[in-house]
Amino acid sequence: MPLNIFESFTNPITGEYFKTMAVTTASFTMDWKVQPKGYVPFEHIHYNQDEVFLVKNGELKIILNGKERIVKMGETVTVPKGVAHIAFNNTDLPLECIVAYKPCLDQDIFMQCLYGLTADGYLDKKGSFSIPRMGYFLVKMKAKCLARPTNIPAPLFKAVLQLFYICGVLAGWQKLYKKYTGRK
Repeated sequence: MPLNIFESFTNPITGEYFKTMAVTTASFTMDWKVQPKGYVPFEHIHYNQDEVFLVKNGELKIILNGKERIVKMGETVTVPKGVAHIAFNNTDLPLECIVAYKPCLDQDIFMQCLYGLTADGYLDKKGSFSIPRMGYFLVKMKAKCLARPTNIPAPLFKAVLQLFYICGVLAGWQKLYKKYTGRK
């Protein structure tokens, strides 16, 4: 049975809490909470989606293309596709945002994989999910919601995804993909 993305989950290392609110063709919307000192584990770029943060409580520190911006309660910031970014809780209080990816594309399937890797403990010491496994999933699902860590150049990222896919086929990661998504 695939993972239910409408149930919440928390990354035990980064303090990130996720709960899907709505999935439509126009957007994937979720509740995102970050405990004090919590953060997104790595800077990244979305190829085909804008990411919108509406701060409900607390204060978001976001770095967009190397420029820091503080987003306060009630404010919204849109990260256009193609813009490098990373986000942090900027205060000693919990941060709560509504986050939307526009358009949705296949963000729901990606989130099933993210939930699964987190639940199964496939995280590094910074709280980032297993990049090789997620790389396998991205190729397997022919991901349109593709995001790339900025510390990996784009041409290398594409090549590495293919390598992760081959490793995943050999290692049997299709069982995890089926477990998380219900898809073969």
